[in-house]
Amino acid sequence: MKKNLLVIVAGLFLVSCGGSIQKSESIEQTISTQETSVSNKDVTGMGFDELFKQISAEDLTDNVFKLVGKDYTVITAGNAERYNSMTASFGGWGQLFSKPTTWCFLRANRYTLEVIREENSYTMSYFADEYKDQVLFFGSKTGKDTDKMKETTLTMVQTPSGNISYKQARLIIECKLTELTTVKPDDFYTQEGKDFVTEAYEEVKDYHKLVFGEITNVWVKR
Repeated sequence: MKKNLLVIVAGLFLVSCGGSIQKSESIEQTISTQETSVSNKDVTGMGFDELFKQISAEDLTDNVFKLVGKDYTVITAGNAERYNSMTASFGGWGQLFSKPTTWCFLRANRYTLEVIREENSYTMSYFADEYKDQVLFFGSKTGKDTDKMKETTLTMVQTPSGNISYKQARLIIECKLTELTTVKPDDFYTQEGKDFVTEAYEEVKDYHKLVFGEITNVWVKR
């Protein structure tokens, strides 16, 4: 009798534990469902502070070789009344004069480069794969002769410091122009480099520009 009683009690204990685990898992699933990332919501009606939080440049953990070389950079310059974006696949981050700095390699005739020179500031924005078509669109035509910025489905947003990016971005790096250098074929020690800048020169009658910008702010999606 005692043995049977122990079996019954043990069975009740196991059923009780199982119910508790199922309830706990159910709560965790509910919390997980409720904690949907901002990036998966309709962000068009949200403000900048609702969408982004600030981090330091030292806290960046992205692989820059993937971010720039495969995901691509959207470089944007201007103000709310007039701005332009372009796609870039050359560039990176590092230190210059003991300050966190970005660099990019732009054709001399890029309209975005013209606006960067006027404003002395710009943003470098990065997006999730779902926005790849829009990222590539920015490189499909120039904003100098067309009003391409009205054709994008992305939603413009102004940072607290006045620079322009997009609400759908997952990472925004704000930069202050610190150096703009013109390259020449003799600067390169590979035939690939010499040919690349020479071919571009033949098209626009000017050489590529190396653009360096001090990182002033970094924003990530909440």
